[in-house]
Amino acid sequence: MGTVVDDAASVEFHDFFERHYSELARLAQLLSGESDAADDLAADALLALWHRWDRVRAADHPVAYARGVVANLARGRIRSAVRERRRITLVWSQREDRSENPDVPGMVDVQEALRRLPFRKRACVVLRHSFDLSEKDTALTLGVSVGTVKSQTSKGMAELQRLLGPREAPRADDKWFGPGRNLVRLHGI
Repeated sequence: MGTVVDDAASVEFHDFFERHYSELARLAQLLSGESDAADDLAADALLALWHRWDRVRAADHPVAYARGVVANLARGRIRSAVRERRRITLVWSQREDRSENPDVPGMVDVQEALRRLPFRKRACVVLRHSFDLSEKDTALTLGVSVGTVKSQTSKGMAELQRLLGPREAPRADDKWFGPGRNLVRLHGI
């Protein structure tokens, strides 16, 4: 049987889990681009938080700490996937079935465009525009400076616009993402 402190910590963690699991899973999905892996990444992050719960609950911003853990796990998953793709590409590069002019779709959806962004740009764009985090909270979550968040978000949005083709320029209040939506521009819907 646990002590009173252990029981209090357990109740506190359970409350944290209930309040933030969905948000962390959504963040994992947007950062990794894999809806199937989102629950696993969020669960792995929360398990890591539970193992360090004394440190997490004493932190100034436990949710930012949790987001940072999710971001790091997503980054690791992406790196693993990239290494695997490189291995597969090396094996298949020996083949001569290459197409010189592949049929590129005329319009790339936002989710695909996000996958093409480097991780830090993607993380900044997602945290700023999907989670409505301030520059300061985004910087805290990713462990970078506010200036880095500003530049990476700006560059990421510019790259998304380039990848998505000519469209109406987004306004500052546009939301490109949302829960239950296939990552579409939400302004005016």
